[in-house]
Amino acid sequence: MKLYGLIGYPLGHSFSKKYFTEKFERENLDCRFENFPIERIDLLPGIIARHPLLQGLCVTIPYKEKIIPYLHEVSDEVQQIRACNSVLVRDGVLKGFNTDTIGFEESLLRQLRPEHTKALILGTGGASKAVAYVLQKLGIRYQKVSRNKAAGVITYNDVDEKLLAEYLLIINASPAGTFPAVDTFPPLPYQALTPIHFLFDLVYNPAKTIFLQKGEERGASVQNGYDMLVGQAEASWRLWNE
Repeated sequence: MKLYGLIGYPLGHSFSKKYFTEKFERENLDCRFENFPIERIDLLPGIIARHPLLQGLCVTIPYKEKIIPYLHEVSDEVQQIRACNSVLVRDGVLKGFNTDTIGFEESLLRQLRPEHTKALILGTGGASKAVAYVLQKLGIRYQKVSRNKAAGVITYNDVDEKLLAEYLLIINASPAGTFPAVDTFPPLPYQALTPIHFLFDLVYNPAKTIFLQKGEERGASVQNGYDMLVGQAEASWRLWNE
């Protein structure tokens, strides 16, 4: 039996385990998926050593960036983004990929319109790097937003109605709104949103965050992160089985 898994911490509500377990049952595959909630990334080599049947790993918060020193090979995307969410395991050799880019691009293009030429990326973690990579590939200019100002990063206090009139695509790549903190949302002047805005939330649980609800109330197009997760999971599966 082939083994696949997910590393991160905590892993209370794992999309990957449910998705792949149901996939293995549906397709009658002799495979198993296991969660590995590790408190430190330096526990990863022990996971690999204790599970010789392990073929592939999904990587989630907070290890998408921290895992890179533990990889023997990386894809071009990981080399450029410096974030990894998928690992191929073969005889103890770890090769890192970023399939978040595939899932995000596929999902984004379903509602993207010609006027969405400039984007705000909310958050600066590993997920935001995958988003920025895709936007750059699509020729969409972006501005990162975070609680703290940094090089190339503005704060939420800098986002006013004038800025939102210019940036019609807003992508939440922060954990704001994720279960169980469902009452949280990025602090934006939502009253400035219009029907030509497009709000994309990488959060999938709950299905409609307050961020998306506020966009919908103003007539904006909205999309949660579920389709992106399915896309990145299937891309990982293809990589693990090539």
